[in-house]
Amino acid sequence: MFENSGFIKQFTDMMSEGFIFIDHFGKIQIYNNKAKEIFGIIGHEGIGHAAGSVQQGDIVIIGDNALGKDDGNLSPKDLNLLGIKDENIVKGGAIIAVGVIAHPHIQPIYKYCKSIKDIKLMELKDTFLDQNIHVIIDDMKKLIKIEVDHQGFSLPFIHAIGHMVVVDGRTKHVKFYQTKGYTARGEGLYDLLMGKTFRGKGQNVDTFDVIGRSIFEIHYNNSTITDFYEVARGKDLSYKEKFTEINGRSTICTLEPVNQEGKRVGAVLKVEDISEIKKVIRERDEALFHLERMEEQLKEKENVLKLFPEIVGESRKISQVKQLAYKASKSTSTVLILGESGTGKSILAKAIHEASNDKNKPFIHVNGGSIPENLLESELFGYEGGAFTGAKKEGKLGMFELADGGTIFLDEIGEIPLSLQVKLLQVLQNKSFYRVGGNKKVSVDIRIIAATNKNLEEEVARGGFREDLYYRINVFPIWIPPLRERKQDIYPLVYTTLPKICARVGCQQKRMSGEALHKLLDYDWPGNVRELENILERAINLTESQTILSKHLMLGNQKTQQSILDKSILPLREAVEDAEKKAIIEALRHYEGSRVKAMKALEIGKTSFYDKLKKYQIE
Repeated sequence: MFENSGFIKQFTDMMSEGFIFIDHFGKIQIYNNKAKEIFGIIGHEGIGHAAGSVQQGDIVIIGDNALGKDDGNLSPKDLNLLGIKDENIVKGGAIIAVGVIAHPHIQPIYKYCKSIKDIKLMELKDTFLDQNIHVIIDDMKKLIKIEVDHQGFSLPFIHAIGHMVVVDGRTKHVKFYQTKGYTARGEGLYDLLMGKTFRGKGQNVDTFDVIGRSIFEIHYNNSTITDFYEVARGKDLSYKEKFTEINGRSTICTLEPVNQEGKRVGAVLKVEDISEIKKVIRERDEALFHLERMEEQLKEKENVLKLFPEIVGESRKISQVKQLAYKASKSTSTVLILGESGTGKSILAKAIHEASNDKNKPFIHVNGGSIPENLLESELFGYEGGAFTGAKKEGKLGMFELADGGTIFLDEIGEIPLSLQVKLLQVLQNKSFYRVGGNKKVSVDIRIIAATNKNLEEEVARGGFREDLYYRINVFPIWIPPLRERKQDIYPLVYTTLPKICARVGCQQKRMSGEALHKLLDYDWPGNVRELENILERAINLTESQTILSKHLMLGNQKTQQSILDKSILPLREAVEDAEKKAIIEALRHYEGSRVKAMKALEIGKTSFYDKLKKYQIE
């Protein structure tokens, strides 16, 4: 019909859409490579196999989501070939079956249901004749996957499909697997089980030649193919970009008649695979998602730098702290800040509050270790007038009420006595409590941030902290690493802190010598950032010039600084600790080892008492 058919074929093979031309008799004259790819006629998918047929003794694995539909009209009775005789298996139902062709002595394995839509997912995983078989029919993902000894063969579907893999009974190698295009190749499950020859697959297999065949041989009779044939025969019909299904593939089709010298000579069907379009859209959406995510991360990084200027440092560990703090500021969950003394837990808590949506609401800082135990309950929860001797007539609001609408920061929460932990737990659970001496429930809307330098898990184990309270506050933990684990942050800390201290003490700005900086880097910083600030302030006061030298830095135990302090004088902290230790030993000796009497005489809480026994290693 075409004088330059070779040129036309070359031209149509360059098209990005499927192109099929049939003549007046419905015979295929042009079927370009893209059409072959869309409908699976190329047959180069997967590991490949030779042409052949299903033989007696072959292992057959079937995954069929609608028996009798799009599988060559397979019926429940046809499954007898695999040794399956079950009256409960019905047409239209889903089945997974593994059996041997015409071998009555080998029991098949199978699963079935009236409709896959009833359960959305069917799965069979077993060993059959030393073959590891795994079959999944997934109605949600519209996919059937058959695995044989970890070789996977997947087949997507729209409504219904019959998938099959055949293992050679002698060699135990895969001799056939179903792929898209099985309809065009005439390889429905029924036909193959009845012994019809299947075509080979793989890179070295000849392409299935469809030229000269009837369009109905390659594409089963549906409305679009019928329209195609009738237009080729002379029907006055055409359409553009119509959504339709051909051979189980969702497509967009354009149908046009072909006339020559005023006479109908055939018709052209142009086809686009919706799955390809979906793939492009999905790739575009993924690219947009990654772009949006990158923009969000960049914005988040900018926000972290903007919202947390008080948290100085650029090390990986402190950057992670800032990222967590940013996330915590956007949440209303309870935050638990962990870290050694002097790491900056109070600063971080305040920064989280000020970065939150409630930054203009109250921020109440409660130090559980600095308030006497007998006053702590009334300080936290307030009291009614006349609740106890010395109480104000009008009563008093507690810290929780003062924080209403904002944030309460429970610093050193590990120091709160067990007797109060019960009431604190109730506040965390119900956001309500009773004032001391009161019978009216007080409700508050607060965000709780807690902090401790203790290992609360150890405290729970030894009975010093309630387990239920621990789990209630440990919702969003943030651990601040000690300064010795992020020494690269010493440089920015020094350069940020030094000018602030100079301004506070009212002296001219000073700078740090390189030798002094190296000395700071060599130190282990048991007191963390707070110790660094104290050492810098002491150095500023000792330095008369504008440059702080290494000799001005008083690091470590002050007893070693013989040139600065007299040998006979202990630092106040050590003197207090020494006095505490002696007082505890003397009380225990006086009460013949009775810890209860000793702590009562010393007027010290149980938790603090046992902490000091451990700290001073008093047996």
